[in-house]
Amino acid sequence: MSLVGNWSYPTAIKFGAGRLSELPQACAAAGMKRPLLVTDKGLSELPITTATLDIMEVAGLGRALFADVDPNPNERNLEAGVAAYTAGGHDGVIAFGGGSGLDLGKMVAFMAGQSRPVWDFEDIGDWWTRADADAIAPIIAVPTTAGTGSEVGRASVITNSQTHVKKIIFHPKVLPTVVICDPELTVGMPKFITAGTGLDAFAHCVEAFSSPHYHPMSQGMALEGMRLVKDYLPRAYADGTDIEARAHMMSAAAMGATAFQKGLGAVHAMSHPIGAHFNTHHGTTNAVCMPAVLDFNAPAIADRFDAAAAYLGIDGGFDGFRAFVQTFNDSLGIPRKLSDLGVTEAAIPELVRGAIIDPSCGGNPIELTEENLTALFRAAL
Repeated sequence: MSLVGNWSYPTAIKFGAGRLSELPQACAAAGMKRPLLVTDKGLSELPITTATLDIMEVAGLGRALFADVDPNPNERNLEAGVAAYTAGGHDGVIAFGGGSGLDLGKMVAFMAGQSRPVWDFEDIGDWWTRADADAIAPIIAVPTTAGTGSEVGRASVITNSQTHVKKIIFHPKVLPTVVICDPELTVGMPKFITAGTGLDAFAHCVEAFSSPHYHPMSQGMALEGMRLVKDYLPRAYADGTDIEARAHMMSAAAMGATAFQKGLGAVHAMSHPIGAHFNTHHGTTNAVCMPAVLDFNAPAIADRFDAAAAYLGIDGGFDGFRAFVQTFNDSLGIPRKLSDLGVTEAAIPELVRGAIIDPSCGGNPIELTEENLTALFRAAL
């Protein structure tokens, strides 16, 4: 089977090894002549970023770069990015990197033409209609990890640096016009990033599959996404140059992020405030939280995971799946406790206050309250 494709779900995706070379054509299709490449600090001087800037320059697109992006991007990063975009007279954004670079890049394109503060566009009700849709710049997304799936998302997560609360900023036109998924860009990821981002994709699929909302397309995508992570993340972790495994993991990441249109749940409701307060890696935090959340949600999801386990080749139905998750985490070097990530007992009340207002709560199959979230944080601690 040839691992190359052109897809239009949920947007135009150019998938396959070596397809970064098609970036100039993607810019032309999006109407960009002076793009700003937005990525994070850690990627800014790596060879894959330099090679991308070289491709841009040869094509007459310049080599403008903004990389003042923290691992959990905040409004200060956003303000600096918008200033760089405006000062450079840019006409679009190439969002490049993992979740932080992709999320911040999308927000720079979104906010460059807006007059209201970013918090006015939080994913609440119809707040997105407050935006001037015509002022949103075109976006091309180039993921360099296989986990967040932000390249196929219509939102970004931005941390309020004052309140330490993560906010989801949404608008339909934040969905990138073109996505280039080139698994060669993920070959150099360190093992702990390969594991953490891969388990982020797995969490997206598990939570979407667990959500009580009706979206059969997402349900099917979540199930197959779980299978791809189960089969190929261990290979990518063991051998970072396994391009087949890297390719399937990029697919799983995009699938998970598309599937969670059906909803997320307690795993993400917990991990968002943890990341905001303790600056933890999002995917790793999701993985640590998942066993406790599966136990909590068991009465509502056991039957559907009995069927999922059979499809995934896991014996024992839901109980077998739950045991697999812990073993899977252990095999990928994931800590067993939130305390191993620096989370403290004293912080639980503040974490609960952040979790209960997180939009992810609405997709959990069992209603979340301050009381049961407190118990969940303690169980994962």
